[in-house]
Amino acid sequence: MTRRAPLRLLAHGFVSAGFASARLWARGLSPVRLPAGCLAAVRCLVHRLSSVRSAPRPARRRPRLVPPSPWALSAGSAARLLAVVYGAAALLVACALYLTLARGLVRPGVAVAFGLVVAVGELARVRLSEADGGGRTTGLVPGAAALGYALLGAVDGAPAGHGPAQAVAVTCVGSLVGLLPHVALGQAPPPHAAARLALGVGGAALCCEALCASGVLGRLVGPGALFALCLLAVALLTAGADACLAAVTAVAEAGDGHRPRPRGQLRARPATVPAVAATAVLLALAVGTAGSWALPACCAPLLLTQFVLRRRAPVRATHRRTLASLARAPEVAGCTPCGHARRVADLSRAVGRELGLTGGELTALEYAALTHDIGQLSLTDPVPGGATAALEPGRQRRIALLGGAVVRQTGVRWRVASAVEAQADPYREQCVTARVVRTVNAYDDLTAGSHTAGPSARERALRTLRTATGRDHEPRVVEALSRVVSRAADV
Repeated sequence: MTRRAPLRLLAHGFVSAGFASARLWARGLSPVRLPAGCLAAVRCLVHRLSSVRSAPRPARRRPRLVPPSPWALSAGSAARLLAVVYGAAALLVACALYLTLARGLVRPGVAVAFGLVVAVGELARVRLSEADGGGRTTGLVPGAAALGYALLGAVDGAPAGHGPAQAVAVTCVGSLVGLLPHVALGQAPPPHAAARLALGVGGAALCCEALCASGVLGRLVGPGALFALCLLAVALLTAGADACLAAVTAVAEAGDGHRPRPRGQLRARPATVPAVAATAVLLALAVGTAGSWALPACCAPLLLTQFVLRRRAPVRATHRRTLASLARAPEVAGCTPCGHARRVADLSRAVGRELGLTGGELTALEYAALTHDIGQLSLTDPVPGGATAALEPGRQRRIALLGGAVVRQTGVRWRVASAVEAQADPYREQCVTARVVRTVNAYDDLTAGSHTAGPSARERALRTLRTATGRDHEPRVVEALSRVVSRAADV
């Protein structure tokens, strides 16, 4: 019904009341009877309005649960773009080295200082854990030092004069010197990191040259707060472009199987981009005023950050082993089949990657999958096969709550315990982590944990899950599980 329908009914009712009064008057009834006729017409109008108001409205169509659309970037397109990046970086580095050797170093003291900082930063490069950065390596100090050298426009009140070619050459030589020990140990980062660094430094140096006093924009901007804001904008754009290229390279390296989404890769870098950009601008302004002695003081916070990240890696590894040992407790007690927790965790990670989860989300999903059956230790009589889906909802909820209480005592993130506690809830009340764990757990129970199950058994299990999408399993998760299982069967 539209908004004007009640108004039309009201007008129709008053017209009906008028016609009723006229008919009473024409029949020779006294004027005293006229209010009764009008009252009858108004009563009819109220009845019609109340019936319309109480009529059941058509049920709204429930929005379809469709997976979030990934960026339209296939593995082949990402590979071609990566080849273009490699070619452009190689050409840029070759031209920069030739021009620097032919012209000589400008301000060699400043160049050597920045090159040493880049080398030290590469030497202290840290491989992040899956929760922090998806298993990638990070070099905050070399990125900030190289970008700061590209943004350096003046030293001691005089133009720096090194230009984009020398900035790229110094950055590449310093990075190569710092990576030599990693190469000797077989722990060198992938080559696209050096390619992105060279392209970013070259682009930032070109922009900075236009902002300097001799450039066209330099006369419009001039020294001061506006110049610093322009440098910060250039640094943020450069760091953001580097993050986008890193996401593209992750898509190209993963291939077609479990291809990560660029948007998920960008979410893994929320704090490093502004940190590197701000430190680069600080280095450029500080060295331009105080000289090369400002480099150690400005780079110390990032060096401490890399040291802290290095110390966190063994702690997280120990935490993961502790949860894996705890997950074996229901298996040792005979509550669940042997290897059930590890199978559910591995398959949940694959489904999570299919849904676009990255970094800490995948780690939380693995932890919740490992510990989702801890609450079965409270059962007096173990459930046959460990399948709690056949139990009444009250017992399922009790097992889930007890398991969540145990998980909270381990000190894991709150969303892991919440996902374990929500295993007995309808999927519309669950988070994505709980939905994935519940669906994968049910699939493992239906296939009896056999990876060698035939196509008919897999299809029968998936058909059973699809019939329970009204309450227990989200259709999007079931379809992602179907794609993962079909790819694993084709291998």
